[in-house]
Amino acid sequence: MSTAALAASDPPAPSRSRRTLAACCGAHVLHDGFADLLYVLFPIWQAAFGLSLAQVGMLKMLYSGSMAALQLPSSLLAERVGERLLLALGTLVAAAGFIVSGWTTGFLGLALCLMLSGAGASVQHPLGSALTSRAFEGTRLRAALGTYNFSGDVGKVLLPALCAALLAVLDWHAVTSLMGALGLGAALAIWLAVPRALPPAASPAEAPEASATTGTASGSLATPGFISLSAIGFIDSATRMGFLTLLPFLLIAKGASITQVGFALSLVFAGGAAGKFFCGLIAARAGVLRTTILTELATAAGIVALLPLALDWSMLLLPVIGIALNGTSSILYGTVPELVPVARRARAFGVFYTLTIGAGAVSPVLYGLLGDAIGVPRSCAVIAAVVLLVLPLTLALRPALRALRVS
Repeated sequence: MSTAALAASDPPAPSRSRRTLAACCGAHVLHDGFADLLYVLFPIWQAAFGLSLAQVGMLKMLYSGSMAALQLPSSLLAERVGERLLLALGTLVAAAGFIVSGWTTGFLGLALCLMLSGAGASVQHPLGSALTSRAFEGTRLRAALGTYNFSGDVGKVLLPALCAALLAVLDWHAVTSLMGALGLGAALAIWLAVPRALPPAASPAEAPEASATTGTASGSLATPGFISLSAIGFIDSATRMGFLTLLPFLLIAKGASITQVGFALSLVFAGGAAGKFFCGLIAARAGVLRTTILTELATAAGIVALLPLALDWSMLLLPVIGIALNGTSSILYGTVPELVPVARRARAFGVFYTLTIGAGAVSPVLYGLLGDAIGVPRSCAVIAAVVLLVLPLTLALRPALRALRVS
């Protein structure tokens, strides 16, 4: 079929944009849900296979590491084969990893399945962000990216809660296979929903203005603003993933059951979803830097306050921690397209996600080793201290954000 025929068969541009956003949001719901339901399964796998905390952290590292390593290659491959095909295929591979994991009987097989799922999940963030950026432009872009970003938190709330509920009546082998089957259906839905033709990212008249706004007309990503933003994202992701990996074990030590752990994680992720919304509003009024400093201080204080609390009081505090824990990521993510040229957005998202997800891959192993050595509560206290390293990095970001306001 010719290009003209394909274009003629597609709905009008506004409808294509909405369909694209819906498909990208659906993919984000599934993939973020896949990543975070692992926190519910980690205590199950630890008991089933006799794992140490370091080995649990290694499972998370293998999943997130394979996902991080393929972020940039996925964005480059999509330039050849198209985002639509690669996004659906990656979702299919991620689902297959979960299905096969239900048949594993040892640590090695489980590790290989998580690597496979992580490889499939690598396509979602860079391609979903790029598709959304292509479908929307101008003042609609930040709102579209905010909607896309928020959708991931819906998955973080729903899928861990669903997994925990299923674990109450089924064994983990059946539950992981069911999660994988859900992914197979999502892959088909993505393939059908994403239009074959998308509106251009920006008109020629808009492109010079976008480059001037970012101050990177040469197209380079090696600017102080983008480097500082990426460094903040690196630390924020490392501490967030480290804390979430240790949190189930901290709660179990307080007397929580597996079902309660799943509910507790849903509270954190629900707070995170609210944090992305409210922190975005606060950032619009108070500014990116002030809001980032506020959320990081609140994250450190919340983690420290959680340690001595009994289980019931901990449950009440967890949504508040979630607000601060996830609020920063939304602020940073929404700032990426403002600091790079339009033509480099897909690549910039690939670099940004490689760094942040890479940090989230390595940190669970490091904090798992630390937890084996000094215990989970003290390791969480260390995480709270590391969060504060973000504060001096915000100073280097200030000139770039000031230039955006002036331009």
